[in-house]
Amino acid sequence: MTSVTKGATPPGDDAPDERGRTWTIRELADEFGVTTRTVRHYEDIGLIAPERQGTTRIFHRRDRTRLGLVLRGKRLGFPLDEIAKIIDLYDAPRGRRSQLTYVLEQIDERRADLEQRRRDIEDALAELDTFEERCRAELDAH
Repeated sequence: MTSVTKGATPPGDDAPDERGRTWTIRELADEFGVTTRTVRHYEDIGLIAPERQGTTRIFHRRDRTRLGLVLRGKRLGFPLDEIAKIIDLYDAPRGRRSQLTYVLEQIDERRADLEQRRRDIEDALAELDTFEERCRAELDAH
């Protein structure tokens, strides 16, 4: 029977005595700043697969790593289906050219989208500046 160890380990802390470490759903949710409902949702759609002991979820290092990757992908604006494909590549043997090419294509697409959004925001801010200047000038004229 696996025991659940209390207290979250900082991301990237892979001390040898921590390799068999497990987490509760609450510990992971708190560590990553999400709700337990969010963690359960990612489980429901197959992005993470904790061990079950009755109704208790026991999360292993793999689940914790995958959750971190999901949340990073969300922050970068990737849809969940793309995140799932990319995470599945994480579990696949490393170095497969087609997999790496796919991930790089996704990164290029996301970067282009974000750069366009940045240009749109900069244009909107410039328009606001111009409009603000006209309003202030008109206000000063009265």
